[in-house]
Amino acid sequence: MTTEDTPRAADVVLQARDIVKTYGGTRALKGVNFDIHRGTVTTLFGENGAGKSTLMKILSGVEQPTSGRIVLDGEPVAFATTNDARDHGIAIIHQELSLAPNLSVRDNIFLGREITRGGAVDYAEETRQTRALLEEMHLDVDPSTPVGDLRVGQQQIVEIARALSIDARILIMDEPTSALAAKEVEILFGIIDELTSRGVSLVYISHHLEEALQVTDHAVVLRDGTMTARGDRAEIDLDWIVRHMVGENFDLGSPPDGYELGEPALQVQDLTVLDPESPDRAIVDGLSLDVRAGEIVCLYGLMGAGRTELLEAVAGRGEIAGGRVLLDGQELDRGGIRDRIGRGIALVPEDRQRDGLVPTMSVGQNLTLASIRRFLSRGLLSRVKEKALATSLIKDVTVKAPGPQTPIGALSGGNQQKVVIGKVLATDPAVMLLDEPSRGIDIGAKAEVFSLLADHARDGLAVLFTTSEVEECFSIAHRIIVLRRGRISAEFGPDADKADVMAASGEAVAT
Repeated sequence: MTTEDTPRAADVVLQARDIVKTYGGTRALKGVNFDIHRGTVTTLFGENGAGKSTLMKILSGVEQPTSGRIVLDGEPVAFATTNDARDHGIAIIHQELSLAPNLSVRDNIFLGREITRGGAVDYAEETRQTRALLEEMHLDVDPSTPVGDLRVGQQQIVEIARALSIDARILIMDEPTSALAAKEVEILFGIIDELTSRGVSLVYISHHLEEALQVTDHAVVLRDGTMTARGDRAEIDLDWIVRHMVGENFDLGSPPDGYELGEPALQVQDLTVLDPESPDRAIVDGLSLDVRAGEIVCLYGLMGAGRTELLEAVAGRGEIAGGRVLLDGQELDRGGIRDRIGRGIALVPEDRQRDGLVPTMSVGQNLTLASIRRFLSRGLLSRVKEKALATSLIKDVTVKAPGPQTPIGALSGGNQQKVVIGKVLATDPAVMLLDEPSRGIDIGAKAEVFSLLADHARDGLAVLFTTSEVEECFSIAHRIIVLRRGRISAEFGPDADKADVMAASGEAVAT
């Protein structure tokens, strides 16, 4: 099916027609036509910057179109605010979490629409409804727990629960599974089935292409602000999606070769990290591994396997209960993250918004933040040298930005991730640790990030990265190490079987 084909009008609940959105001299959307069908899932595919999130923000009242119209149930509508859209039954789950970390789970779910009785907030009823929502999402968390105390994946489930609490008739999910474990994704898909059976219409945006195909009824592809393809589930597959997103002959990458690996740059020996919520349990349990200079090692495992805790402990962010970390054969003391960076070990964190970027700073300031001491002389900062490095890094890590002064918030997720990686590379590390480096970025940006890592590995950088997407294990890694319950359960080469890797992690393999 092509963009000129006309969808069946009978089951269309919302139509967006000729939507144009301009930011200054940039046209983010160029006359897009988009339909949402009643009781089905319409999946929106496209690279970062294609216009997906911009279109969804317009449909949910976050932003207004420069031109074009929206028709709901045959009647023209205009949403000046998110409250306007919500009053019409439209809710959105944003890609970047919008929770208040200092408030409880309950207060986040009912923020701005509190249940009142007799002029006072009815906390008991809010707690009851919150418990019911969390039970539906299979999240065993007390409603009074501060959101800031939850893992990223748990916060994502709270975000989804908040949207479900609105009882929307059109629900937009922008990267809802980016931080979810396989079991949590399975639960979410069950909820999606239940919602569509009740007539709720869903728009689903995801960079997990194979995963998205499991729930897709209709698919739309955007590229550079223009719709390039539309099809029903029976007409599409993974190749169809990738072809319309990024073109023919796409390759995610392969392990870099043509050079000899060096001596072990990073050695982890009998490392133990305790679970801060259950100090009697080891979340990393006597684990040993090494990464050689020029080698790329992938850590694969389900959520809770200990991947993040291992990387954070090695990087100086987590407390080590036992074991040793060695760099180039020299044991490191128990110093913090600043000490580790100074010694040559740097971390790209899982949550780039919370831990990797400063949203009020420019692209250039974020790029140079970790290496700012290089530009200090007698307490004074050399802006000229800082700008020169930022400009060089923008080019080296291929950040798509007009210049160093560009606000970091103006960049797509993929380009923001490249800024975080560039910031780490500016510290000249010997070992780079990356926790879910492709989280929330599209397949094209993912390939660019992996290519960047491969290039630096050829120059001798030791790379250790984690992923919860088994396909990524076979992209650029020389070795695949599988974690399960804090221990290494298996090790594979790049020619391993996908099913074997999944089985080693404890993940059920579809047959």
